[in-house]
Amino acid sequence: MRKTEESMNTASGLRIAMILLGIAVTPVLLSSSSLGNQLSSSSLVTVVLLGGLILTILAAITISVGEKARLPTYGIVKYAFGEKGAIAINILMAISLFGWIAVTANMFGHSVHDLLLQHGITLPVPLLVIAGCVVFVASTAFGFAVLGKVAQVAVPIIALVLCYILYIATHSEVTAPAQVVSMNTGVAVSTVVGTIIVLVATLPDFGSFVHNRKHALISAAVTFLIAYPLLYWAGATPSALSGQGSLLGAMTIFGAVLPGALLLIFACVTGNAGNMFQGTLVVSTLLTRFPKWQITIALGVLSAIVGSLDIMAWFIPFLLFLGIATPPVAGIYIADFFLYRRNGYQELVLTQEPQIKVLTFVAWILGAAVGFMTVKGLFTLTSIPSVDSIVVACIAYILLSRLGKHH
Repeated sequence: MRKTEESMNTASGLRIAMILLGIAVTPVLLSSSSLGNQLSSSSLVTVVLLGGLILTILAAITISVGEKARLPTYGIVKYAFGEKGAIAINILMAISLFGWIAVTANMFGHSVHDLLLQHGITLPVPLLVIAGCVVFVASTAFGFAVLGKVAQVAVPIIALVLCYILYIATHSEVTAPAQVVSMNTGVAVSTVVGTIIVLVATLPDFGSFVHNRKHALISAAVTFLIAYPLLYWAGATPSALSGQGSLLGAMTIFGAVLPGALLLIFACVTGNAGNMFQGTLVVSTLLTRFPKWQITIALGVLSAIVGSLDIMAWFIPFLLFLGIATPPVAGIYIADFFLYRRNGYQELVLTQEPQIKVLTFVAWILGAAVGFMTVKGLFTLTSIPSVDSIVVACIAYILLSRLGKHH
């Protein structure tokens, strides 16, 4: 039996976990630093564990849907939104993934620039961004197998460098800041969840490649219950000890810029290889005429152009928008799976149902609207806006799709 399950085209839960961690490192290193200098060490541990638990539950469901369907997220979305309706959602996903690719390319360029500057070498940032994009394309254009190999090499290196950074930070003479700017626990958990919620919402992309349900659950647990909280805690600790709002800022104080810059460079490579892989999947559903490798190269060229611009200024509002607009999609396809697709996804259904399912869009807009309102503090549900948007979209879809079926 094992032979048929572990066919050439599927991967083990641990390999999928490696790829997911490679993608998660960049956003974690960006957001964990800002959390570290606003929480006490005991609060930080509580927050990352709680955030990890929420993500594990969601990830276990979304990756299992992908394993059952053997379709990427964009194939699954068609069943809930209609074949034409799904195009709008795919465009949103494509923009969000492209945003991450461009931002990570920008971060790669700046990290390499800072690293070279330490050795008296000055190269223009745009040139380094372009070089980074060549690496990202090379590690994606050859498909899922190469992506797994990149992660297997890079993730252990990232873990080792992070351990070294932690050692330096905890054994330095730098005095910790006396006053910790306190952050509300709900907001902090929301940051931990929101940092990676877009990846969790698009986990069917990876679930469709996993051996079986057991391996799908192993990858969710290893990634989000064990490794992600550890990664977040490790990324936040240097900032907590130094009072700095960024990892490189903290490592400058500890006199260890080199490992900090190396960590960011490796994180960018693994993160963007994963982003490119997902970006290629979604764009290929919109531009079916082009082979996937051509789409990957086009994404690389575009991200080199956009990543060379000064894009970090609109980075945070952009991420906040995506962190609320994308999760309701997961709430909807989860509800759709449990209501109608437990026996699988039949292509024939798509031709018999409406091409655009208006009520599904109503559910999605409701979920996103509630998420935005809870972010703005108009009212509170779970105190985690991205979870609010998933739950509301899920319930709204259940009610509205039942209503639609009766009419």
